[in-house]
Amino acid sequence: MSANAPGRGPADLGEADTHMISAPNKDKLAGRRLWIPRMTYAGARMVAAAFRSVGIDAAATPQSDERTLELGGLFSSGEECYPAKITLGDFLRIIHDDGFDPDRTAFFMPIAQGPCRFGQYSPYLRRVLDDLGYTGVPIISPTSQDGYADITAYGGTIMRRMWRGIVAGDLLRKMLLKTRPYETERGAADQAFERSLDLVEAAVSDQSLDNRQSLAEMIHALGAARELFEAVPARYTRDKPLIGVVGEIFCRLNTFSNSEAVRQIEAHGGEAWLSDITEWVIYTNWSHKRRLKRQRRRLTREALSAAIKHTIQRRDINALSKPFAEHFVGYEEPHNVYRDVLRPGWPYLPADGALGEMVLSVGKAIYLHHKGADGIIDISPFTCMNGIISEAVYHDVAHDLDDLPIRNFYFDDSSSNMQRDLDIFMELAQNYQKRKAIGRRFPAYFAGAV
Repeated sequence: MSANAPGRGPADLGEADTHMISAPNKDKLAGRRLWIPRMTYAGARMVAAAFRSVGIDAAATPQSDERTLELGGLFSSGEECYPAKITLGDFLRIIHDDGFDPDRTAFFMPIAQGPCRFGQYSPYLRRVLDDLGYTGVPIISPTSQDGYADITAYGGTIMRRMWRGIVAGDLLRKMLLKTRPYETERGAADQAFERSLDLVEAAVSDQSLDNRQSLAEMIHALGAARELFEAVPARYTRDKPLIGVVGEIFCRLNTFSNSEAVRQIEAHGGEAWLSDITEWVIYTNWSHKRRLKRQRRRLTREALSAAIKHTIQRRDINALSKPFAEHFVGYEEPHNVYRDVLRPGWPYLPADGALGEMVLSVGKAIYLHHKGADGIIDISPFTCMNGIISEAVYHDVAHDLDDLPIRNFYFDDSSSNMQRDLDIFMELAQNYQKRKAIGRRFPAYFAGAV
């Protein structure tokens, strides 16, 4: 992510506090397992694999459960956002495990600048660990202030592998969500997804490969993944409502926090197009360049570095996406975040004033409408600023998009309005599907589908 990533950061942390929890040197992780929070299952596995590629033992935290909420609730006040309770609870489950050894454990929790409470997660985790007597357990907290550059202290190749792994994880999730609604053998798509993750994870973590070889192995693994998904028994039809899913990045991607929202959409006969991690990274690149332009620093080394970084990241996206080119016809992600997402949303939430997921959610809703979506669901934690502000403008957005159904769903550990309201929303989406002016474009294997 770019420096000064907007919308996700401490509200009142000082510079000294941020510096105190920045990433230590590699030696401090020797003999320890670094636990990665699973904001997204695929992404956490890929980040862990990138750390292993430089000799650091790392793993994604286990799937969240009721114990997560119990421990997270015991060590929080109840005023924190839901993702904070889940990440804290998952780390505390590791501490309370019978085999826990503080001398062999470390936690990974990045921070960022901006108004979101995400920036408080790491310092609060530090406080809880200290209160429990685990002052020697490191927390690896790279900051967006330097574009997370201090991660490179663990090895020169790690940032590139981490980025590629995140992109690959997004691509595999996209294949899963466009295959599973049509499978005729229950669980086959999920099996293909798991096997695909194993293949790509092996390529990311392989210490014997240089960056170029690693990319080639990842592309090969993604080609094998495509074949696994193509082998899933499926019956493709054109009658399923396409539901775009936007919102707060953790809650929309973490299946535990949103009560398996995508599966609920599928159970109601729909297909979900879920906004991924990659779009956030590209957005923060745009925001970084925008800030440099505003500061009249366009002709600086920092601006040149930002431009090169974006070019390399875009090149990686293109290379890793190639194995799925035929499958993603009609499912293309925005190529230019400003032109395709931010500019269409500007009349409702101008991206030079509003920051973060709110501008992405509103702009992506418009983008998905033009891709033939039949409804938009915005998923956020209860009390989330991004969700609340987006909801305030969705009425106007929906009106201007021929009354496209748009619905906010908020989640916490006690209740959700999704189970209650999804029946009504899906009926609205089905009615919109019958009268909409913009049709969908389908991949070739939908030929002949009803």
